[in-house]
Amino acid sequence: MFLSVVIPTRDRAALLSKALVSVLLQTFPQEKFEVIVVDNGSSDNTKDICEKFAQNIQYFQYVYDERPGLHVGRHVGLKVSKGDILVYADDDIRAFPTWLEGIAEMFVDTKVALVGGKNLPDFEVDPPEWVMQMWESHNGRRMIPIYSVLDFGDEIQEISPKYIWGCNFSIRKSVLLKVGGFHPDGMPKDKLEYRGDGETFVSESVEELGYKTVYCPKASVFHWVSAERMTLSYVRNRGFAQGVSYSYSKIRKLCRVPIIDWQHNIKMSLKTIRRLTVNKVMGNDTVVKAYEDGYKAGYNFHRVSIKKDPRLLKWVLKESYLD
Repeated sequence: MFLSVVIPTRDRAALLSKALVSVLLQTFPQEKFEVIVVDNGSSDNTKDICEKFAQNIQYFQYVYDERPGLHVGRHVGLKVSKGDILVYADDDIRAFPTWLEGIAEMFVDTKVALVGGKNLPDFEVDPPEWVMQMWESHNGRRMIPIYSVLDFGDEIQEISPKYIWGCNFSIRKSVLLKVGGFHPDGMPKDKLEYRGDGETFVSESVEELGYKTVYCPKASVFHWVSAERMTLSYVRNRGFAQGVSYSYSKIRKLCRVPIIDWQHNIKMSLKTIRRLTVNKVMGNDTVVKAYEDGYKAGYNFHRVSIKKDPRLLKWVLKESYLD
C-alpha cells in the first residue's frame, strides 16, 4: 500500500514547516509514502521551505497553482498522486508519529473508504473560558466543531463520516474519483460567494454508497488554534462561511429536481438557523449569537449574490469541480 500525503497551503510557511517536521518523524517507512505540497499562490518563502524538506523526504513534490480555492489544491494533489490512499492534511497540523502507520492499517479492510483520528487542539495561547465551554461531550466523545478538534477516545471504532474533518481526512482514491471529487471550500475573502460545502459532500457520498468510515487513535494530529481564532470576530466569520455553505448545499439539492423557483423555496426560518447554530457551537449565549449572526449574514449574502450573477448559479450546480 502506497500513501499520498496532500497538503494544500498558502502563505503559512512557518506552520507548514512544523507539519513537515512531523511527517519526517513518522514510524511508517518513507518508501511507502509520498508528500505533495500544493502551493495555492503563496507570496512568502513556502517554496524555499519545500525545497529544504525535499532533501530529507524520499518522495516529495512541490506544485504551484495560484487558482483560488482549497478544492484546487486538493484536486491538483489527487491528479499528481501515485498512491492508492490520499491523506489530506491542513498545513497547520502536527501529526502523531504513528499517523501514517495507523491510516495504512485501517485501509487493509477494502470496505473502508474514510479514515480519521483525534484532532487535538494546539492552542497558541491559553484559551479563554468561553472557548473551553464549547467542548461538546457525549458517550466519551469530545469535540469543538468550529475548530475542527475532536477526541473519540483510544479505541478503534466505526463512525459516521461527518466526523472526518478536512484537517485529517484520508480517503481511498478510487472512491474520491467515483464521487467526483471535492466541492469548493476555503475561498479567499473577495470570492466567498464561490465557497461550497467542501469535504461534506464527499462524506455524505461515502455514507450513501455504504462504505465504512473508521476512527483510529494512531491516526491522530494536533490542530493549530491561533489566538486570532479565539475571538468573537472569528466565531462570527466562521458562522458566515457556514451560512454560505448551507445556502450552496440547499440550492444544489433543490435544483437537482426539475427546476423550481428555488429563490422562493430556499427560505430558511430563524428556528432552523438557531438549530443549525447550536449544533455547531456550544457555550455561552454571546458566542452562540455571534455565530448565529454570522450564519444568517453568510446565508443571505450567498442568496443575494446568486440573484445578482447568473454565472454563480452555474458554478453552484456544476456536476464536478475536478477540472
